[in-house]
Amino acid sequence: MVDLLDRFAEDAKRRVNEGYYYVEESISNMRSLREAILGCERVPIITEVKAASPSLGVIKESMDVDKVSLAMQSGGSTGISVLTEPNYFHGSLDYFIKVRRQVSLPLLMKDFIVSFVQVDAASRIGANAVLLIKTLFDRDRCECDVNTMIEYVHSKNLEVLLESHSLREFSSSLDSDADLVGINNRDLRTLKVDLKTTQEIMENSSTKGKIIVSESGVENASDVRNLFKYGVRAFLVGSSIMSSSDIEAKVRELVNSFDTD
Repeated sequence: MVDLLDRFAEDAKRRVNEGYYYVEESISNMRSLREAILGCERVPIITEVKAASPSLGVIKESMDVDKVSLAMQSGGSTGISVLTEPNYFHGSLDYFIKVRRQVSLPLLMKDFIVSFVQVDAASRIGANAVLLIKTLFDRDRCECDVNTMIEYVHSKNLEVLLESHSLREFSSSLDSDADLVGINNRDLRTLKVDLKTTQEIMENSSTKGKIIVSESGVENASDVRNLFKYGVRAFLVGSSIMSSSDIEAKVRELVNSFDTD
């Protein structure tokens, strides 16, 4: 079986070398995703703008990025994740810039980050946080170790959501200086999703005071309530929102999960 994560990493390196992440924009935006989560009075939902995914294919044809991001904000999103990976998720840096200009929420740049160049791009397009994938660093797919990358991200006044998928990765991530620690319910090697990933990791580890974000596979309020009881405090939700016919209403449903019968 082809390991898709290795393929994603190689494609990211190619994009870096081809200059994809070179941008002339210089958008200043000083917001904190971490503080937005801590200050959220409902369920903190980080909604995700993505037109496609490797597992689902095209989710939104001719996506109106402005309309989608405004609907997410109106629905009560705590922050918005924007895919900038173009091949598998049909994301772009231009999409990110459009979202930044439309909403006042903290924004997370989501990509397969392997280079400082990508972090520089995130800083220039107005990101407030970036996603780092622990597995890529453990496999030496990045140009530095994870602690050096976190330090570099912080030097750009950005926050880090450090994503894990196993108990070993999670435990190591808790000991890092990451601002948020994620548990991806999707195995990026195979794209299989299992919400029990978060449950099993949380049952076998403390959080050491970190804010834990469950990623992938959340479909409804019941999923949110179930994961919350294991100590998850925020949720990154993409596909179920993007595939909804009413994005604003879907976000509101998740944000108000504990008001749902």
